[in-house]
Amino acid sequence: MREVPYQTIVDTVAKLCMDANYFIGDDIIQAFKQGIEKEESETGKDILRQLLENAEIAKTEKVPLCQDCGFAVVFLELGNDVRAEGGIIKAINDGVRKGYTDGYLRKSILSDPVKGKNTGDNTPAIIHTTLAPGDKIKITVAPKGGGSENMSEVKMMKPADGIEGVKNFVVDRVLRSSSNPCPPIVVGVGIGGTFEYVAFLAKKALLRNIGDRNRDPFYADVEKELLEKINNLGIGPQGLGGRITALDVFIETHPRHIASFPVAVNINCHVARHKTAII
Repeated sequence: MREVPYQTIVDTVAKLCMDANYFIGDDIIQAFKQGIEKEESETGKDILRQLLENAEIAKTEKVPLCQDCGFAVVFLELGNDVRAEGGIIKAINDGVRKGYTDGYLRKSILSDPVKGKNTGDNTPAIIHTTLAPGDKIKITVAPKGGGSENMSEVKMMKPADGIEGVKNFVVDRVLRSSSNPCPPIVVGVGIGGTFEYVAFLAKKALLRNIGDRNRDPFYADVEKELLEKINNLGIGPQGLGGRITALDVFIETHPRHIASFPVAVNINCHVARHKTAII
């Protein structure tokens, strides 16, 4: 069995935390540029240009894209034939601690949700772990800001609501969110599973690149339809009016119980931060 040194994981996670906060994805940059061409509002066009300028400043000067550097959400894919020296969960949290400290990233995590004080190093991380064949470790760090997370929602719908009920819920959630999640947004939708798993699906959906459609043609069409409906709401960039309210909509699904129909919406702000490394 292959063993990965403890410090390798720490350093990898630290770099991912900093890179995710400094460097916006190429897919987002292209979506901004395409958005400028499609946007009908002059104010909206100007905002999109400013977002491009902000991304360039963050990249050049290695400063955070946003003052809210987010909760460190980690998607961990662990090969069956690899082990992490010293324990992978501890190594990931030490990596988050190092990244947020060395990178001068804002620390936002309270040690207790009601009575706690700031942990001072942005730990502990939220870690979603899956097992996979092979001897590799795949780590994705997706810092999640509070503003967009607060606009997310899980709804236990009735099976009879069907896909039209899902569409209405997603569009209504975006409409109620308005300018709060710093549009243009990326919308993750989870359908199926259970109460807690559907929220994971919605967040996992946000890891896809702009334009990356669901492999099922049915859900791919729903994604495109939802994007059009959302961009017809008139919220626009930063909520100041226009067509480019969302950059994309992604759907992830899972089998469900015959009596339940869970649906979740997880909204990302325009920076849509996530970086991946394979060790």
